[in-house]
Amino acid sequence: MTAFPSINTPAGRVPADAPSWNRQTHSQMPSHRYRDVYSRLEVPLTERDWPSKRLTTAPLWVPVDLRDGNQALAEPMDPARKRRLFELMVAMGYKEIEVGYPSASQTDYDFVRLIAETDIAPDDVTIVVFTPARRDLIERTVESVRGVRNDVVIHMYTATAPTWRDVVLGHDRTALTELIMSGGRDVLEFAGDLANVRFEFSPEVFNLTEPDFALEVCDAMTKLWDASPQRPVILNLPATVEIATPNVYADQIEYMHKNLDRRDAVILSVHPHNDRGTGVACAELAVLAGAQRVEGCIFGNGERTGNVDIATLALNLHAQGIDPMIDFSDIDEIRRTVEHANRIEIHPRHPYVGDLVHTAFSGTHQDAIKKGFAEHHARAAAEGRRGSETEWRVPYLPIDPADLGRSYDAVIRVNSQSGKGGIAYLLEAEYGIELPRRLQIDFARHIQKHTDATGSEVTASQLWDIFETEYIFTPGDKPAIELTGFHTTEETTTLTLRVNNSEHTSSHHGVGPVEAVTEALARVGISLDVLALHQTSIGSGNDSDALTLIEYRRGTVTRWAAGKSRSVLTATLGSVIGAANTDPRAALTR
Repeated sequence: MTAFPSINTPAGRVPADAPSWNRQTHSQMPSHRYRDVYSRLEVPLTERDWPSKRLTTAPLWVPVDLRDGNQALAEPMDPARKRRLFELMVAMGYKEIEVGYPSASQTDYDFVRLIAETDIAPDDVTIVVFTPARRDLIERTVESVRGVRNDVVIHMYTATAPTWRDVVLGHDRTALTELIMSGGRDVLEFAGDLANVRFEFSPEVFNLTEPDFALEVCDAMTKLWDASPQRPVILNLPATVEIATPNVYADQIEYMHKNLDRRDAVILSVHPHNDRGTGVACAELAVLAGAQRVEGCIFGNGERTGNVDIATLALNLHAQGIDPMIDFSDIDEIRRTVEHANRIEIHPRHPYVGDLVHTAFSGTHQDAIKKGFAEHHARAAAEGRRGSETEWRVPYLPIDPADLGRSYDAVIRVNSQSGKGGIAYLLEAEYGIELPRRLQIDFARHIQKHTDATGSEVTASQLWDIFETEYIFTPGDKPAIELTGFHTTEETTTLTLRVNNSEHTSSHHGVGPVEAVTEALARVGISLDVLALHQTSIGSGNDSDALTLIEYRRGTVTRWAAGKSRSVLTATLGSVIGAANTDPRAALTR
């Protein structure tokens, strides 16, 4: 009896040409149902230049988190989260930002109008808006950008690959070309007279489109839009669904790079997705092949397996001694903001930003890193330089954690707290509680303090007692802040706070319960930002309690709080009220 009855263990023959040391046998996977890329379309290059090229400068980065990434969220961003993420992008140094799909939702339209009517976008930031090639939607899109003082790019797209033409659009090549050209003429009609507006065209699913057809359509668009070096057209060539190894995409990009008309009037752009897990490699090889601009999301959020991760791409350049032209000097603040906007936690092993990427659990790795640090400091002293100015070559750490705002003490402390995994395991095994990684690290500090004081083993029940003491607020007889009333409708949340025995009732429109409470607290002078929210349960079954865990910031202090109740909503609100009752200075001395 197998331990995994649902797994169909390969039991076919060993291929006749396999070497003696390779005993892999044919599996039962239905791989015969799929065709490789070479049988699906022509890859025209026979001589290629990109393999001999080297990356020497950063391309123009274009984050699409606010549009493409936002469309891939189970809970799309509300205006506050969208604005916060936009402001982060500006602070990081992005100069061209795709801000929305204004014809698709009122929220996106209103956000573009916010940019038009306020100064949240600095003058040197180009605003990109997205539209399909449909007249009414193009008109709505152009309406949204009227009055925007910044440079604007109107990005029009249409799928061009054979399967999409046949199955989705029902057009042959001739009919689809006319549809695209009609959309291009509509763009000119509505926006051609706007001096600050340029145009972008994406033949969606470019990487599955016949090369001659992609070239034909792109050339037709640059001619229609009269692309010139003074007013270049962006041709964006997406790997909408990854279907081949990255070298194939590079060949496709180089073919376009070498054969496009008006090449000096074209900004060649790429937009790789990550279905095969090679989005980063596709983008890097595409830049070698002639791409000048890369669209993606800061940490790779997007439909299915995501868009290309432009933070990883930029920091890959940094690790090769190339200025990424974007600031990542506080990677944890960037991560917290992106997690807050997306409501998606970033994996602890995510390149560069994950909580564990600078942590080694292996003793041999730890020893090499320790010796590398010692050598680095000695070399810096011998050269008369600060460590931050000295060439980096510490084993197992491709870049200096300090470049990303992470201290050496934090790295060493996480490494030395080998018990945090055991702490998390005991709480999950005994109580069913799943702690986020950063809370595990924070909680481990309290457990370390306890074990240092007692010198004894900590049981699961003791762990839970310490957790409740440290994170779950107990109101006592007269808490400073209470939530005494709460009512929500589809549009409005009304709540009453008692603050030092004085009641304050307020109404909040178009926001969720957490945002409503934080807004109400702000109105009584208590500034509290919820950075992350994680929900779990205590035990299992119908009688289990909900446990909400929040990471929050008060002033300059970041901490965790928890709320417990049979109701998920009550637990969530309790965690926020508990955070509000905590002295923000207390974290400085804990």
